[in-house]
Amino acid sequence: MKHILIVEDEEGIIQFLTQGLEEEGYQISSASEGVSGLELFQNQKFDLVLLDWMLPKMTGVALCKKIRELNIKVPIIFLTAKDTVQETIEGLKSGANDYIKKPFSFEELVQRIKVQLRDKSEEDTLTLGPIEINIPKHQVVVNKQEVSFTHKEFDLLCYLVKNKGTVCSRSQIIQDVWDIHFDYDTGVIDVFMNAIRKKLNLKVEEDFIKTIRGVGYIAND
Repeated sequence: MKHILIVEDEEGIIQFLTQGLEEEGYQISSASEGVSGLELFQNQKFDLVLLDWMLPKMTGVALCKKIRELNIKVPIIFLTAKDTVQETIEGLKSGANDYIKKPFSFEELVQRIKVQLRDKSEEDTLTLGPIEINIPKHQVVVNKQEVSFTHKEFDLLCYLVKNKGTVCSRSQIIQDVWDIHFDYDTGVIDVFMNAIRKKLNLKVEEDFIKTIRGVGYIAND
């Protein structure tokens, strides 16, 4: 069971998140100010931290930096009412992996958490029909022939294959692959998908990546 630390000064939000995330199968610990949040982190093992920006005794940014000094790998997601570009950059520079603006939907937060908790030690090789992907080598082989992809094409192809069997919406792709968390023209995804399909050069009956009209894409063997 994944263990999540919530550091948030609004008791109502703590209760709401604790109940919801426990129902999702997570173990939850919480603190209502920065110093006690740091003490909890130092004394227990956590898989992810949900961190409010404005905290008593120690700001969220300061706490984020402290956590990073102790553990460079644990994912940190800011819960913040801050919405300027400069403030967002400050949060990410302090070591956060992601941020979500208040008020937020619980469903969106759960998806952000799942992305951050995805096993970083996934298999080095992915397969989809005749497509073989070697992640460390940034290499794609189709029907025994190596095919060259740009960095973002490679990332998009890997994302779809890792989520094989699941419909990936354009909005989720733009967040997870492009790391864009605001309104953005998702039509760019279709441009990249056209380029990927041309390079894969598969037969019509080998359409392993299907378009779900009005939604996104799904990869299936």
